[in-house]
Amino acid sequence: MKDEILTHLNDPRQLEKMYRTNKVPFKREFNTLYPELKGNTIADFWNERLNYESDEINWGTGRELLFVIIGSLVAGVIAKLPAFLSIDEDFFYPRNIGFIVFPLLSVYFAWKNNLSASKITFIASTTLAGLIFINYFPDLKKSDTLVLSCLHLVLFLWSILGFAFVAGKRNNEEERLSYLRYNGDLVVMTTLILIAGAIMTGITIGLFSLIGFDIKEFYFKNIGIFGLAAAPIVGTYLTRANPQLVGKVSPVIAKLFSPLVLVMLVIYLIAMVYSRKDPYNDREFLLIFNALLVGVMAIIFFSLAEMTRATKSYTEIWILFLLSVVTIVVNGVALSAILFRISAWGFTPNRAAVLGGNVLILINLLLVTAQLLRVLSKKADTSGISRAIAFYLPIYFVWTIIVTFIFPLIFGFK
Repeated sequence: MKDEILTHLNDPRQLEKMYRTNKVPFKREFNTLYPELKGNTIADFWNERLNYESDEINWGTGRELLFVIIGSLVAGVIAKLPAFLSIDEDFFYPRNIGFIVFPLLSVYFAWKNNLSASKITFIASTTLAGLIFINYFPDLKKSDTLVLSCLHLVLFLWSILGFAFVAGKRNNEEERLSYLRYNGDLVVMTTLILIAGAIMTGITIGLFSLIGFDIKEFYFKNIGIFGLAAAPIVGTYLTRANPQLVGKVSPVIAKLFSPLVLVMLVIYLIAMVYSRKDPYNDREFLLIFNALLVGVMAIIFFSLAEMTRATKSYTEIWILFLLSVVTIVVNGVALSAILFRISAWGFTPNRAAVLGGNVLILINLLLVTAQLLRVLSKKADTSGISRAIAFYLPIYFVWTIIVTFIFPLIFGFK
């Protein structure tokens, strides 16, 4: 792409054709080249065109606004189904929490990306399969496979959303990284919406209490639940229509938290040695330890996805490299602990799921760390890191299928 841009720099028609064919790669490579081309009239024009950020909020088209309104209402209705249909909340929410938002977001991206009928059929059929399977899962009082299926079903639906986001394109690493960035931006935007909603809720309840009306229970059971369900949908709409809203916030958060997490993790490992807690004999501690591992890995991958947007300093790359190394150590401790528990007490659904997840995460971390080392030693650029992350995402999707649908069959729904 770089060579083609340089070759056709004085051919506006060809540049336009290249841009329309591959917008994201074109912008990425052009921004890499621009410091060398600054001063060239055509290059300056393309730089302004590709990187211009309007100060005004874009509210999209009327059709998009209509979709957001209808989607938010549908999400709220789904969330209220236990009240409308007298369904046990303890049965409904653990099994169906992912279906409140993810399918609607998949519909949104399928519409925006103008997916083919075959791809829409794939999204609909896989989502329906998950819906039927989890709701016909035997209602046992104690079932580890049910808990695992409910947890991994959310990741399964997240993966289907990713398929709709990348428009079903195979081996498109930039689109997959864009999906990770979208998730980071969505977390930021949704959090802001929820904070604003919480402030509005407090003011509303307080004002009505001043005139003698206690609307707290009614508000939370009706308006509040609709607001919670709508927040990710509205957040998605705002981030896609106005990428500049959080486009600069997310990288700052990633840059700020990476060194803090590194310091926290090192101190935590040292403190663990001197504490009486260990993941080998304490089951609850092992679960928390693995949750910590997944959270840190998510921060690493999000930071790396942000890093590919532009050239980063070697200090930032060193921090991410050290964080990856320390996370590998954490993963090694967790992996050795689960192997110890399996050798001592045998296989269970939980131990098998944790073992498989830890092995997958360890391999992924090793691949990413190796690429970071190559970048630090100036043997490669950051594109190798992108490939290491993007290539591995479908493997996690396969693992969610195994745990969600196959584990219950293997372990007899126990």
